[in-house]
Amino acid sequence: MNDYAGQHEVVSENMTSQITAELTRFVQELKQERKSHFHDGRKAQQNIETFWKQLEASKRRFERDCKEADRAQQYFEKMDADINVTKADVEKARQQAQTRHQMAEDSKGEYSSILQKFNHEQREHYHTHIPNIFQKIQEMEERRIVRIGECMKTYAEVDRQVIPIIGKCLDGITKAAESIDHKNDSQLVIEAFKSGFEPPGDIDFEDFTQPMKRTVSESSLSNSRWDGKSEPKPGSKSKGKLWPFIKKNKSPKQQKEPLSHRFNEFMTSKPKIHCFRSLKRGLSLKLGGGPEDFSNLPPEQRRKKLQQKVDELNKDIQKEMDQRDALTKMKDVYIKNPQMGDAASVDHKLAELGQNMEKLRLEAQKFEGWLAEVEGRLPVRTEQTRRQSGMYDTQNTSAVNNCAQDRESPDGSYTEEQSQESEMKVPVTEFDDEFDDEEPLPTIGTCKALYTFEGQNEGTISVTEGEMLYVIEEDKGDGWTRIRRNEDEEGYVPTSYVEVYLDKNAKGAMTYI
Repeated sequence: MNDYAGQHEVVSENMTSQITAELTRFVQELKQERKSHFHDGRKAQQNIETFWKQLEASKRRFERDCKEADRAQQYFEKMDADINVTKADVEKARQQAQTRHQMAEDSKGEYSSILQKFNHEQREHYHTHIPNIFQKIQEMEERRIVRIGECMKTYAEVDRQVIPIIGKCLDGITKAAESIDHKNDSQLVIEAFKSGFEPPGDIDFEDFTQPMKRTVSESSLSNSRWDGKSEPKPGSKSKGKLWPFIKKNKSPKQQKEPLSHRFNEFMTSKPKIHCFRSLKRGLSLKLGGGPEDFSNLPPEQRRKKLQQKVDELNKDIQKEMDQRDALTKMKDVYIKNPQMGDAASVDHKLAELGQNMEKLRLEAQKFEGWLAEVEGRLPVRTEQTRRQSGMYDTQNTSAVNNCAQDRESPDGSYTEEQSQESEMKVPVTEFDDEFDDEEPLPTIGTCKALYTFEGQNEGTISVTEGEMLYVIEEDKGDGWTRIRRNEDEEGYVPTSYVEVYLDKNAKGAMTYI
């Protein structure tokens, strides 16, 4: 595929150098030539219009002189016929008539000359100048058409040169597609993602015909509690290999139901065996919208969340301090050089930064107190915190200690009564690690690092600017996004350091912890 794409890049580069660049230069030349031809056409049109105006002017002048000559001749004849007019007046009228006749003759000659000249110019205009201009434009367009044909031929030659290589690339793609072994690929996926759990063993028969000698087998349906001190029977499956986590019923403590009812319910219902992913989703739904102090999380996860919050607040405080220092230096420069700016204009921003820093410090002190409580296991807790932590511990302890009971109660309903002997304390960190090791979180999108981030704290990951990574957990409002580089490298980065592209259709596009 890379070689196939590379050949198309070769075609693109050759087209750019051999066709696009030449056509660009040729088009500029055509624009200039076309502009010159249009200029010659406008000039010829203006020239013929000028001759037409001269002809009209000479024609009007000839017409005017003829009329004045006629009036002068009539006046002379009238004066000559009048016996009361002196001879001098008659002579004057006669000279005036002769002068007007001479002017009319001159105008006639000028009009005739200009008319002949105009007719000649008009013939030249319509039979020589304009046809020549149109002929040049036509030749220019023909050259353009020929050049387009040459470019199309060049493109065909460029494309023909890479056809053999493209054919080999397509043959390689076909060969690779034909070599796909779907059975082997499926087996590789199974080996990579198989859980390793063994199926539960057979349920022992319980004899109800001897009520006085009734014994409860290890896998009995009536055994609502798993005795952590009991020894497994020889040949039976280890109870630790059963499906350990099934959705718990949150209802208050219930009275034990009759064994016959439990047995009937078991026979009519379908066992529900939950996998680790469903348990993760259930816990994420329960713990997703927790309180501000993360008291609903396990101690180790709560410590990480609080530490991340404290680090984030400290970074914000440092950022505000840097801005304050920069503004302070700017104010000093304005004080020393008033022409550069008004020092009073910076005071409002400095006051605002001071208020922001004070708020961030109070917030950081609050989270540092909660972090110290977790790290030092301080007994000081509010009533709400004790209730939430107790509820979480009860859920985790019951989920681990009642794995056999969960398998035996398919609908998930069971009593939470436990004897002191059977109660087992499992560290929360082991519970958390078992989740993370069994199956990685699915990707819900991708992200691009906008800035370089050095992940120095526990749970964070370092990224470089421009790096593309996978998103496995969205920002829950704490300013951190969980990402993955490969199967072994994942962690949190500040949300403002990355640009996230979520896959809306992904099945895992939900909040996980």
